[in-house]
Amino acid sequence: MKIRKFFSIPVLAVFGLTGFVYYNTVFVFLEDWVGLGSSAGTLNALIFTFFALFSLYSFFVCVLTDPGRVPSNYIPDVEENQASSEGAGKNDVQFKRCDKCYAYKPPRTHHCRVCKICILKMDHHCIWINNCVGYMNYKAFFLLVLYGALGSIYSTVIFLSSALQRDWMRQSGSLKAFYVACGIVMVGLSMTLLTLLSWHIYLLAHNITTIEYYEGLRAAWLARKSGQSYRHPYDVGCYRNISMALSNFVYDQILGPSMLKWLCPTAVGHLKEGTGFPTSRDSSS
Repeated sequence: MKIRKFFSIPVLAVFGLTGFVYYNTVFVFLEDWVGLGSSAGTLNALIFTFFALFSLYSFFVCVLTDPGRVPSNYIPDVEENQASSEGAGKNDVQFKRCDKCYAYKPPRTHHCRVCKICILKMDHHCIWINNCVGYMNYKAFFLLVLYGALGSIYSTVIFLSSALQRDWMRQSGSLKAFYVACGIVMVGLSMTLLTLLSWHIYLLAHNITTIEYYEGLRAAWLARKSGQSYRHPYDVGCYRNISMALSNFVYDQILGPSMLKWLCPTAVGHLKEGTGFPTSRDSSS
């Protein structure tokens, strides 16, 4: 059952950290800063609650959504596979067969040793959601990081506003220790999520996954060694990479064609099978 995915230490730690940050932000720091009963306190509480709720919503979607399995009836198209193989530097169809599942793999598919299945457009296996991040739940993961980063930054601002208005010469040592501990947690969480968000914005702009990025480092090194240049085969240019996520493109998208649905982690009706993607060769032809 999917509900069992929630019973892991990292997932439970996420719930605990979220509860800790939310409670202290709203009922301690915000109350101390402007008071929850004031209009400013109510407004700030509503904004922060929005980020917290959508972070949890995206988190649930990430945990419960199948990241994307290879269709049981998938058979590679020889011409498409050859074009993709040339772009990726491979030269035979057999490379696309998984040596663990013993089945054909579509382009950009990788076998997860934890989940023990092949994942479409696999980015990485994340212990914090007890699931792979792949084609079907990457949007939810990206929004989880986005809402989490915005919420943690907002929480840090409220914390700092509360801390700066206090007269620390008259405060007890235990209160000082509490504020220091909370500051370390909130600033550390904000920096971590902001760094992760920046990383995935970079990946999105280059139409590349984390796995493909590290594979590309070796491919680029080999290309330079032989006096050639390397370009990620699915990087069709920053503008087109982003426009594929924003417009109704013929190939699969990430965020979807409707701007109203970009910020909803379950709005994935635009996703197709995840077995075909445009390459730089397509854009140049």
